[in-house]
Amino acid sequence: MPEKKSVYQNVIRQFNHAAEVMNLDPDVKEILSKPMNEIIVNFPVKMDDGRIEMFTGYRVQHNNTLGPFKGGLRFHPNVNIDEVRALATWMTWKSAIADIPYGGAKGGIQIDPRKYSQSELERISRRFAFALGSNIGPEYDIPAPDVNTNGQIMAWILDTYQSTFPPQVRNTLLHVVTGKPVEAGGSIGRNKATGQGVCYCVEQWAKDHDFDLKKATFMVQGFGNVGSWAARLIAEKGAKLIAVQDHTGSIYCKDGIDAEKLADYVAEHRGIKGFPGVEEIKNEDFLSTEADIFVPAALENQLTAETTGKLKVKLVAEGANGPTDPDGDRILQEKGIDLIPDVLCNAGGVIVSYFEWLQNKRSEFWDLEEVDSKLYKKIIGGYKRVKEAAEKYKVDSRTAAYIVALSRILVVYKERGIFP
Repeated sequence: MPEKKSVYQNVIRQFNHAAEVMNLDPDVKEILSKPMNEIIVNFPVKMDDGRIEMFTGYRVQHNNTLGPFKGGLRFHPNVNIDEVRALATWMTWKSAIADIPYGGAKGGIQIDPRKYSQSELERISRRFAFALGSNIGPEYDIPAPDVNTNGQIMAWILDTYQSTFPPQVRNTLLHVVTGKPVEAGGSIGRNKATGQGVCYCVEQWAKDHDFDLKKATFMVQGFGNVGSWAARLIAEKGAKLIAVQDHTGSIYCKDGIDAEKLADYVAEHRGIKGFPGVEEIKNEDFLSTEADIFVPAALENQLTAETTGKLKVKLVAEGANGPTDPDGDRILQEKGIDLIPDVLCNAGGVIVSYFEWLQNKRSEFWDLEEVDSKLYKKIIGGYKRVKEAAEKYKVDSRTAAYIVALSRILVVYKERGIFP
């Protein structure tokens, strides 16, 4: 994988460019250029062998003008304050584009979860939640799953948080986290929500360009929750998955890869390496695969000045956060490759998290048809707003998406004023 650059610097470059194009109010620009709060916690956890290990966790709260802070928690060895700042900022834009009443936050622990047992991961998750304390809350800051975290971890965090309150009020706190297992108060459709949103955006792009998905080929980078669901759902529309890359390697099959079988294989083997019936290719050759659609659904800064030129696709649909840096954006435009930017394309997760939050607050439970139809309406509404901004300002889709987000936040600041 290419060497990572400063993700937060990329965010600021993108933000500054959009602010300049739309002539954003300088006072609001100053406010949005920095996160409101940054929390770093160092906490001890007892391992299975009895020794104590120290862990570092982060929670960055970028802005809550539109509503409570909202954003995922990731467990990854590369988690750092710079990355979390960037992810929190993107969450602010994402919520604004989707027109949901949330601000942006993000968090994580600097950890390789594959090195720890299930019982150790439970203690790490619970201790992290306890260390964050009142920095999270159902009406203040609501975490969710992200890279290497899942519904089980959210259930542990929920239980830990509830345990710090009297029994009489614990059941009123279900919405302190989203992405929970359905049995623990989660929403049907949340597990596939981000991939579903990617699929809806790709479908709308195909309609706009009179492009037949049934004759399309596509490739996916990263085959975790987002990548695997995006692959399965896009394949259901008739497109052929021909190449996949993850942390264990890269595979190719011109006749198509069965996304359902690959997802089952990855769940058992923790990676795509060894999947039968395909050709293993070099990682450096993966991006050169000729296809119609590319879904980057891994980590940040995969499409850079060094790598983006290899692409032979018509569309990049960003399932991951920040997979393309500003130099990569420039090359995509030069090559005439369309882009559905991350702050729009992968917003399905936060949208259905919002639905889960509402269901918990109202003591309701929606069926899958209702969740999917509401998700479609929200994300396609965002898609159309971004398209209109791109046409109005004559800019690329990422800049247009930022303009949509900044315009919405600007209105609220203008109406409320700045205290004191």
